Amino acid sequence: MHKRMGKQTVCLEHPPYILSYASVAGKKEGDGPLRNGFDYISQDSYFGEQSWEKAESHMLHRCFTIACDKAGLAPSSLHYILAGDLLNQCVSSSFAMKDSDAPYLGLYGACSTMAESLSLSAMLVDGGFAEAACAITGSHFCSAERQYRFPLEYGGQRPPGAQWTVTGAGAVILGARGSGLRITHVTTGKIVDAGITDANSMGSAMAPAAYATLRAHFDDTGRTPDDYDVIYTGDLGALGHDILENLFRTDGLTLRHYQDCGVLIYDRSVQDVNAGGSGCGCCAAVLCGHILPTMASGSWKRILFSATGALLSATSAQQGSSIPGICHALVIEKED
Repeated sequence: MHKRMGKQTVCLEHPPYILSYASVAGKKEGDGPLRNGFDYISQDSYFGEQSWEKAESHMLHRCFTIACDKAGLAPSSLHYILAGDLLNQCVSSSFAMKDSDAPYLGLYGACSTMAESLSLSAMLVDGGFAEAACAITGSHFCSAERQYRFPLEYGGQRPPGAQWTVTGAGAVILGARGSGLRITHVTTGKIVDAGITDANSMGSAMAPAAYATLRAHFDDTGRTPDDYDVIYTGDLGALGHDILENLFRTDGLTLRHYQDCGVLIYDRSVQDVNAGGSGCGCCAAVLCGHILPTMASGSWKRILFSATGALLSATSAQQGSSIPGICHALVIEKED
């Protein structure tokens, strides 16, 4: 138990290195402020396929291929692939990885899946169970709309607090040996149910979970927000971002240098996205297309990356159930 710090955080004894990372984005995301960081931007929402679901799978496979090429690794040389998405039974991930010839673990953490897959990958490498592992996550606006809300043709209007599911993907390959960026700590979140039932207000449903996980991280490690160059949350959007800041302000803490991936990925002043981006491809694309490149350039030495998820399904929403939230966090540091 020497790696455990408190109840929810572990300090990795042999922090894995980030060997490579890749990001793929859709046209709307490519029109946003982070356009220059993405490895590939598709001008075709179908990605050359015949359905939205196949497009999502194609996008994930392309992202995975780019990450492997950057690392100089054959897919079959990976000891684990940990992948997830928003669709029922995680079909876009499994179909994307079915020809990889590598051990595969399918995950579902809703929009928190990128942090979940990275956390588990890091612990597998740190524990000596893998020399190299890939964490990959993605989402597609059109497939998510079909599953969770209405057919696109319905054209339903969105309230101001609603968010836009990002068409995007991110992949990170971790290795036991390397140089540069490393994952040093993992804080696994608990499910927090704030009683929110409005599926168009996911930021308010997830913000309490983000608060609980970040609070646990600070308590477990003895660190404060000032110990990080930037603190990122995933997909709270503008509404959830403000709620989280207020929760910490009430707690007597100020989140300096705090940003949310759902706010960053779009220009809300000109793009019709209401409160910002969501979907597990949101923080994945921002992590791999903006955060990690900025760290690699030397701008930051230590960041706290926390991705949030709304644990609902179309069925639970229709039955009037509340929307529990989850948030997983990890520390990424640049080796001196």
